[in-house]
Amino acid sequence: MNIMVIGGGGREHTLAWKLAQSPKCTKLYAVPGNPGMAEIATCISGVDITDNAALVAAAKQHDIDLVVVGPEVPLTNGVVDAMTEAGIKAFGPSKEAAKLEGSKAFSKGIMRKYRIPTARYEVFADPATAIQFIEEQGAPIVIKADGLAAGKGVVVAMTVDEAVRAINEIMEDKAFGQAGARVVIEEFMDGEEASLLAFTDGKTVRPMISSQDHKRVYDGDKGPNTGGMGTYAPAPVMTPEMVERATKEILEPVIAAMAKEGHPYKGCLYAGLMITDEGPKVVEFNCRFGDPETQVVLPLLQGDLVDIMLACVDGTLDQADIPWSDGAAVCVVLASGGYPKKYQKGYEITGLDAAKAAGCQVFHAGTAEKDGKVVTNGGRVLNVVAQAPTIHEAVDKAYEGIAKISFTDSFYRKDIAHRALEREKK
Repeated sequence: MNIMVIGGGGREHTLAWKLAQSPKCTKLYAVPGNPGMAEIATCISGVDITDNAALVAAAKQHDIDLVVVGPEVPLTNGVVDAMTEAGIKAFGPSKEAAKLEGSKAFSKGIMRKYRIPTARYEVFADPATAIQFIEEQGAPIVIKADGLAAGKGVVVAMTVDEAVRAINEIMEDKAFGQAGARVVIEEFMDGEEASLLAFTDGKTVRPMISSQDHKRVYDGDKGPNTGGMGTYAPAPVMTPEMVERATKEILEPVIAAMAKEGHPYKGCLYAGLMITDEGPKVVEFNCRFGDPETQVVLPLLQGDLVDIMLACVDGTLDQADIPWSDGAAVCVVLASGGYPKKYQKGYEITGLDAAKAAGCQVFHAGTAEKDGKVVTNGGRVLNVVAQAPTIHEAVDKAYEGIAKISFTDSFYRKDIAHRALEREKK
């Protein structure tokens, strides 16, 4: 089969790497891809991934049998619908189903209607009313831009002043453009966060191995939120009993709800969860593989990803074999100085082969090629991933790998998987 991956970040590099391992994969393409993906796929530049017609044309030109969509924007734009209409199989939800991520107000409405456990909330389109509500509720409180904000449109405000500032930035200053025309204001949930991704064909739901992301930019979970500074899998907080509860109380009900609403959901569903004293509750749903969760979940998948994705598209997931490794995986993100705010691009990266020689996978997240050299081209530049029998060993191996790589002003968190390690000590 000819397979095309849409996207060019660390998640897409990981997807391409896993798809390339399938005996069914004859030729792999990436739009636009990145220098790391170029080692295993033919990269197609010059195609706008927000232009459905251009993506369909590229798929037809290269006789593509399966399209795998990485980022959320093409999904919320309806690229899967466009591919399906053109007779090309595509892994991912339809435009209507992708609203689970595209609109937090829509998502919360579904959860309220179908009694799926989540934080209490209200939706506001007027800043003054939103501020009045905050002053009545007090802090801590959570402010979310309604639309897509590249993983950055959420403020966990510990004071009323901080919450009011967030409303002004999102709604008045338009920090996230039209994504902030409405806000969802939620109660603060206490607990430990975890991510649970699942494969689904619209009827059957098969959870993947759990993982835990590190959103804050600095050690000790300090500083502003980012797209994710590292991950590990499995997450010890997600015991087999907790995974079972999350599947029965959250994943299966939301897939059934979407079918009932007339928007059957196929593809990968990402549930960001808070594990509270009352059990798992939804922080957010994403309509695609998480980034950087994918970088630790897929290395632990022992099954054929092409077979699983085809089963999701064809509605035969109940018959699919999805075996997982017993080990652990850890991902450390190597970032550009200044991220998540202003940062420079174009610095040469050295030591990539040395990190691989140390037994790590290096997935490119924000890189480019210039004069035959790999250079920085984003805030999150590289994902260094290690697998081992235990989290502790995987952490040591990942940091051994990251020490081999260098570029100007690089930085990374030194405490990835600290919660799991603390549990091991106890």
